[in-house]
Amino acid sequence: MRLRSILLIFSLLIIVIALLAPPRSFAAQQPLNVPAWLRAHVGEGEGQITEVVLQRARALYQQKVNQGAVKNPCYFAMDATRPNDLGEGKLARRFYVICESERSFRAISSGHGGGRDLKGVADFANGRRCAKNFGNAMDSTLTTGGAYVTGETTMSFKGYYRVSAKQDAVLIRSFVQFDGGGETANARQREIGGHPAELLRNVCLRKDPRSPYANRDGYVPFGTLEDYAGGRSNGCTSWSPLDAGQIIAMVKDNPTTLYIYPDSADIEAVARAVAAGRSLSGVGLYWNASCLNEIRAPKFWPKETLEPILARYKKDHPAPAQRPTPICKAQ
Repeated sequence: MRLRSILLIFSLLIIVIALLAPPRSFAAQQPLNVPAWLRAHVGEGEGQITEVVLQRARALYQQKVNQGAVKNPCYFAMDATRPNDLGEGKLARRFYVICESERSFRAISSGHGGGRDLKGVADFANGRRCAKNFGNAMDSTLTTGGAYVTGETTMSFKGYYRVSAKQDAVLIRSFVQFDGGGETANARQREIGGHPAELLRNVCLRKDPRSPYANRDGYVPFGTLEDYAGGRSNGCTSWSPLDAGQIIAMVKDNPTTLYIYPDSADIEAVARAVAAGRSLSGVGLYWNASCLNEIRAPKFWPKETLEPILARYKKDHPAPAQRPTPICKAQ
C-alpha cells in the first residue's frame, strides 16, 4: 500500500512538472530531418533560413504533394521577422526558394505589408526595416503569416515610362494570386499574392491613339517607373523585378506552396514572453533578434477586431472625390 502511494505521488509530480514547464515551439517539439546539403543553409545569419521556418515550409509542401495539390519540384518560405531594408541601398534576404530535387537553395529580398496609421484611432503601421504589426483584415495592408498555395498568374497594363531620350517602354505587371486556409483563407478576397515591386509615379495621360492600350479618347497613362523593392507593400509579397520574373515563371501553370512565418500563435507567444521578460530561446520561441530589439514586441490584429475599426474610420473619414488624371504637358 505504501509503495502504491509513493508511485501515485511520483506520477502526480511528473504531471505537475509537465504542466508548469514553458510551452515549446513547433521547432522544439519536432527534430529537423533534412538532407545535409540543406541543413548547411539553416541558421540565423544573412542568407540563411531558421529551423522553424524551414520545418514548417517543408511540412506544408510535403502535405500538399501527398494530397496531389502540388507537383512543382520547388517550394517557398518567408521569414517576415527578419529585417528588409539594411540601409545604404542594401536589402536583406528573407524569402527562400528551395528545390530539394536539384539541391538548390536561394535567398532573396521581399517586402512586407506597410499597415496603416488611422490617426487618433489605431496605429498598425510598419516601418521599412522591420514589421511589428501583422493581420488578416480587409484594407489593413498587413502581412498575414501562415500557409499559402500559389494560384493563377494575371497580367495588368500600368502605363508607359521613359527609358531614354527617344524611347519609351510599357509596364505590364504580373501578379500571382495566393490561396490560403485558416487565418489566410481570405487571401483571394484581400487580393493577396506576389508581384514585382515596381509601379508608376506622377502619372498623366498622353495622346497615343496608335497604342493597343489607348482608351476610347486615344490616351494612355504615362509616368515615372519606381522600383520599391526596399519598401513596403499593401500586404502582398513583393520581389525585385528580376527575382519576380524568375519566381513567376516557376509557378506559372505549376502551383507550389509558400509558408510565411510568423502566424498569429507565434506572434502572441512572443509578445507574452517579452512582456514576462523571458528569453525567447529559453522558452522555445523564435523572432529575429535585431528586429525584436527595434519593435520591442509584435502584435497580431485579427480581422474580427480590426475590420469594424476600419469600417467606422472609413465612414467617419470618407475618401475625397477622385481627381481625373491630368493630361501630360508637351515633351
